[in-house]
Amino acid sequence: PGLYVIAVAFALEVSVGKTNTVMALNNSDVLLPCTFTTCIGFQDLVFTWYFNSTEMIYHGKIKSKSSEPFLVGRNPRVEFVGSTTGKDNNISIVLKNVEFSDAGKYTCHVKNPKEKNAEHNATIFLTVVQKMVETDNTVTLIIVGVVGGLIGLLILFMLIKRVVLFIIKKTQDGKKECLVSSSGNDNTENGLAGSKAEQKAPPKA
Repeated sequence: PGLYVIAVAFALEVSVGKTNTVMALNNSDVLLPCTFTTCIGFQDLVFTWYFNSTEMIYHGKIKSKSSEPFLVGRNPRVEFVGSTTGKDNNISIVLKNVEFSDAGKYTCHVKNPKEKNAEHNATIFLTVVQKMVETDNTVTLIIVGVVGGLIGLLILFMLIKRVVLFIIKKTQDGKKECLVSSSGNDNTENGLAGSKAEQKAPPKA
């Protein structure tokens, strides 16, 4: 198991970022991102970009971490914009003057001889459109506003309810205090039943 963990740690990995889909306007330039990582470094590393798995559109090599990639072959409309001497091993490219026929799958493939010719790749799917469609967020904003308003009213109702219940409780407690106080009063002056005014003198012997 220990050897297996080491093998995984040393594995070459290639990434195209958080999403593997890109949309571009017709006749515009589009960035196709790609980076790679390796725990044991690289030497004479080879990277290649393919269109729809078969057509090579860029081919480059990197001697070591201290040197930038050099071009081996490329499509005239493809430009290398990455760098491998910094923190990230960036081997991104830009596809210029995008056409509708450029839509499809783009694969970034890396081979590292230092890792016993370990290979790995990542894929981007490019969509080409005539114009970008703006997303209408009006309905979403209305829904969010209504939901927020309802939540606000609910909170307000709960606060009012608590205040009313608090006032009612205080009022009831006050009435209880009055009743207790009244039951303990001396009613002699009022001449009420049970008062001292109605107490008869003891019979004479």
